[in-house]
Amino acid sequence: MKRLSNSELKTSFIAWQCRLRQMAMRDHGGVPMPGFRPQVSSLRGEIVMPEMTVLLVPEQPEESTAFFRFQLQKTHDHRLAFEAGIKYLAADYYQLPELFSDELTAVFAKGSAMADRLVKLKTVLLDFEQYAQRFRLACAVKRLAARDISREASLWHNRLFNPGLGNDVEVLSFRPNWKNAMAEPWPG
Repeated sequence: MKRLSNSELKTSFIAWQCRLRQMAMRDHGGVPMPGFRPQVSSLRGEIVMPEMTVLLVPEQPEESTAFFRFQLQKTHDHRLAFEAGIKYLAADYYQLPELFSDELTAVFAKGSAMADRLVKLKTVLLDFEQYAQRFRLACAVKRLAARDISREASLWHNRLFNPGLGNDVEVLSFRPNWKNAMAEPWPG
């Protein structure tokens, strides 16, 4: 079995995530696929959440965030904003995996006990699986501040799918430790 460097494993994971997200946008109307809804466990192996939808954050999310914000604010018909957003995401948004960071985010309701629990754990295991590919990532968890660029990107992206999200939602960041990441089968 070939052993990949941490950088190669990270690149493979992000490319796999981008392919799944392209399929979701192009073929499934944006419905989240199992591969980007990992099971969340504590380091002791206790399942904390059976699944949690996570977002990929672009390295430079300003352009996409501005696009989503504009689409959502220009009309009161959410259907029009949603359709424009799906068209944008289905085009070439996920075409270049190298434009994405390895930061994953998830949005929770204000005052979420689950968000508090995840932050208190500090590190969780995220198990991703789809199409006979599996990744297990140990991720550092933190709550993103109100003006954090990744928080803004996640908030406006999620509003395409849930227009009722308020400004007071909790957005958590999950940063993988690639040294301890596992894949089955190993990419490459």
